[in-house]
Amino acid sequence: MSQDPYRWDERVDTWEEVAESEAFLALRDRVVALADPRPDDQAVDLGAGTGLLALALAPAVAEVVAVDVSARMLERLDTRAAADGIRNLHTVEADLRHLPLEDESATLVVSNYAFHHLDDAGKELALSEARRVLRPGGRLVVCDMMFSLSLERRDRRLVLEKVVAMLKRGPAGVLRILKNAGRVVAGRWEQPARPETWEQMLVARGFENVRVELLEHEAAIAVARRPELPAANGARERGVRAASSGS
Repeated sequence: MSQDPYRWDERVDTWEEVAESEAFLALRDRVVALADPRPDDQAVDLGAGTGLLALALAPAVAEVVAVDVSARMLERLDTRAAADGIRNLHTVEADLRHLPLEDESATLVVSNYAFHHLDDAGKELALSEARRVLRPGGRLVVCDMMFSLSLERRDRRLVLEKVVAMLKRGPAGVLRILKNAGRVVAGRWEQPARPETWEQMLVARGFENVRVELLEHEAAIAVARRPELPAANGARERGVRAASSGS
């Protein structure tokens, strides 16, 4: 059984409201555009939730595996997929840092607003797992909060915008600011990483063609791919696969 420290099983309806917001639908559309789904793709959605990305990708690819730590989120996703007549989508309850998926079983890995729930070490483990399940040449597209509580100009601007937005909500917003401040002090605040950190982590995990696209507000999208095998190694690998399949 996977750990669910954020108690996502109790937040399914709340998350669906967020996922159906104009801002998140725009994020979905941009991730899908950058992913460039193809009819032969074997796709994996990390932190799939109730299916924001997975349901959008399914009509355009051969198969989607939707991974999430929350059983209730995945139950809702299964229900939505069945209602839409989607038959090429499968759900897997698992921690992103330990994927129960075979090596080189995917051509595309995507994620939206999941990685900031992991510390940097957890992000690196999840990225290593994403690389493991990707075939050589496979693509990775990850959208997430990408900023930190630093004195860098972009970080200062984003934090100030958040504070101002919450203050406009009156007493409820002030309470939210105080709660968030308490979570920061207690070390329980969400843990987004800066764009530069994402670039460094992806390169360190063996990805290439790494780039980060900054979006409005705190979001950004990291795009990368697993390198192709060198020609000689690729021929040898194909020979091994052919022999193992009996062809």
